[in-house]
Amino acid sequence: MRELDVAQITRAVKELCIDANHKLVPDMQKALLDAKDKEKSDLGKKILGQLEENLNIAKEDMIPICQDTGMAVFFVKVGQDVHLTGGSLTDAINQGVHDGYTEGFLRKSVVGDPLIRKNTGDNTPAIIHYDIVPGDKVEITIAPKGFGSENMSRVFMLKPADGEEGVKDAIVQAVKDAGPNACPPMVVGVGVGGTFEKCAILAKQALTRAVGQHSDIPYVADMEKEVLDRINRTGIGPGGLGGTVTALAVNINTFATHIAGLPVAVNICCHVNRHASVII
Repeated sequence: MRELDVAQITRAVKELCIDANHKLVPDMQKALLDAKDKEKSDLGKKILGQLEENLNIAKEDMIPICQDTGMAVFFVKVGQDVHLTGGSLTDAINQGVHDGYTEGFLRKSVVGDPLIRKNTGDNTPAIIHYDIVPGDKVEITIAPKGFGSENMSRVFMLKPADGEEGVKDAIVQAVKDAGPNACPPMVVGVGVGGTFEKCAILAKQALTRAVGQHSDIPYVADMEKEVLDRINRTGIGPGGLGGTVTALAVNINTFATHIAGLPVAVNICCHVNRHASVII
């Protein structure tokens, strides 16, 4: 049994909050550069060039990639052979978010009550999804989520008879409905199966998969490629101003479901698709 003081978790979370909001992960950087080469519209190329310039300035001057530094979403894998000491794991993560967003001068966007709307002042509480796994390590992935794209999310409770074509049509329809509001070129996370809430978590987690890394399930990988092509033929384009690159990737996660259901969640993320991970 390995002992781990939660103070280490707090320090790691603080750094993740700052890094994810200032530096784009390599796969997203490459995807945006490749998109500029693929884009056929002159205006689209110009928009992608401006996005690239913004990213470079953010990295060099330590300015957030986007003014909406998001709600802090975490996927935490806790090894079953880890004994956490020094306090609550959830409290430690929230303290890290507090430290990262205050000391990193990141925008605080969280209100404590959805109707009273009073800002908590430190971007807490975070959204935390836990998974108990074998081993003695703790893996933490942060995915700060801005709400321009989050508000474009959809859940479709399809009928089993809708099948694969129904799933593909639902994804494309969600992107069409989002239009320019999700700050394209976007990454589209999709969850298929499970229950109402499970498919939404699957979709969110799909956004943390590297661009260009397809599902291990052959038919799902084929769906990802086909739907990406259909989305890029909608003409929405970079910034929603027209073009041939509307999405950089479609990542689909699947899970077992009930004989009477076919839940589908679509979680769209803007062109920065921020995420970062650490293993402790």
